[in-house]
Amino acid sequence: MNRAIVLLSGGLDSTTCLAIAKSKGYEIYALSFDYGQKHFIELRLAKYNAKFFKTVEHKIVKLDRNFFKNSALTNREISVKKDNYSETDIPNTYVPARNTVFLSYALAYAETVNSGHIFIGVNIIDYSGYPDCRQEFIKSFEKLANLALKETVEGKMRIKIETPLLFKTKSEIIKIGKKLGIDYSKTISCYDPTDGKACGHCDSCLLRKKGFGESGFADETIYV
Repeated sequence: MNRAIVLLSGGLDSTTCLAIAKSKGYEIYALSFDYGQKHFIELRLAKYNAKFFKTVEHKIVKLDRNFFKNSALTNREISVKKDNYSETDIPNTYVPARNTVFLSYALAYAETVNSGHIFIGVNIIDYSGYPDCRQEFIKSFEKLANLALKETVEGKMRIKIETPLLFKTKSEIIKIGKKLGIDYSKTISCYDPTDGKACGHCDSCLLRKKGFGESGFADETIYV
């Protein structure tokens, strides 16, 4: 049972989760998704970090983008809003049920490889207000997970949704990652990159800039 599924987007938070899971001695099974996101460059960086941290497996699941088309992250006719980060409004980069879908795949993967641990880099301190990043959502999904599987119902395993970054600020996350050897230039958080470079103005870029500014580390992000 010393195995963990890590949801790995290629961004700052998920890569830090990967490093944390590795530091705890887990055998890592990384899971990424191609759901038609504009910032698909993140998948290349997910591959890099999966290899760097010596995961046992790294799977990239291709999903039908039409199920997520009402988001600025997947619909090229909807512009990503810039320079207007809000701590109260849910931005148009929200993707319908994204973490529910991702965790469902991770749950099936967990039972397949006999892993009781699923790591996800959700955070409720410095984040864009997505409803599926909240602690209430994670607790509810964990309860569902333990009612859903043959192995859990038979008492042979228990699923734990690991959220080591849930109550961390971006600066705290960056400090943890640097201690664990992450090169953050090999990650991308941007929702609207150009030629693989971050825009510097979307919600995610603004939060990342804020985090580096408060962390004491130089911003390793590659901007346009």
